[in-house]
Amino acid sequence: MYERFVSFIGCCVAASVSLVAQEPAKPVSGHQTMTADAKIALAMSAGPADVTQNATVVEPGADGKMVQLRAGTNGWVCMAHPEVMCLDKEWQGWVDAWMNKKDPQVKSVGIAYMLKGDKGTSNTDPFATAQTETNQWVVSPSHLMVLTPDTSLLEGLPTDPHNGGPWVMWKGTKYAHIMVPTVPMPAKAASKK
Repeated sequence: MYERFVSFIGCCVAASVSLVAQEPAKPVSGHQTMTADAKIALAMSAGPADVTQNATVVEPGADGKMVQLRAGTNGWVCMAHPEVMCLDKEWQGWVDAWMNKKDPQVKSVGIAYMLKGDKGTSNTDPFATAQTETNQWVVSPSHLMVLTPDTSLLEGLPTDPHNGGPWVMWKGTKYAHIMVPTVPMPAKAASKK
C-alpha cells in the first residue's frame, strides 16, 4: 500500500511540474480593488486549465461566508483570496472542518492546487496566524497538496520542507497533509524560520 501511495505522489509531482513554469508567481495583493473578472482569472491560475476552466470560483464575503463569483460544473472550487487555490471535494470538506476546528472526514485521496504559491504558514501549528521562533514558518512556492484517508501512510514521510521533495505539514494533528512542491523550495538559509 505504501509503495502505491509513493508511486501516486511521484505521478502527481511529475504531472504538476509539467503544468507550471519554472519560476512560481507570487501571491497577489490588492484583492479589494480587483474586478470580478480579474478575481476569476487569478483564481483560475491556481490550478491546471483542465481543472479550472469548469470550476466554481468563490471569494469570502464581508461576513466571512463564501460568495460565488462564477458557477462551475466539475466539483472543483477555486479562489483568489485569501490564498490563490483550487480544491477538490475532499479538500473542500477538509477546509470546512479546519475552519470550524472539527475532525476532517477524509474518505478518499484529495488534491488541492496552489500553483501561485502561498503567503506562508506554520509547518507545525494548523492555527498559527503569525511566525514565531518555534512554529517553523514556511512560505511555499508553487505546490499541490494531498490528503489521504489512511494517515498511517504519512508516518514515513519527512516533515522538513527543505528536504528536496514532498513533506508532511501539520504532522501529528488531524489536519496533517502532504505538501508537494512543483518547483524547488528556497534554500533553508534563505527562508524564514
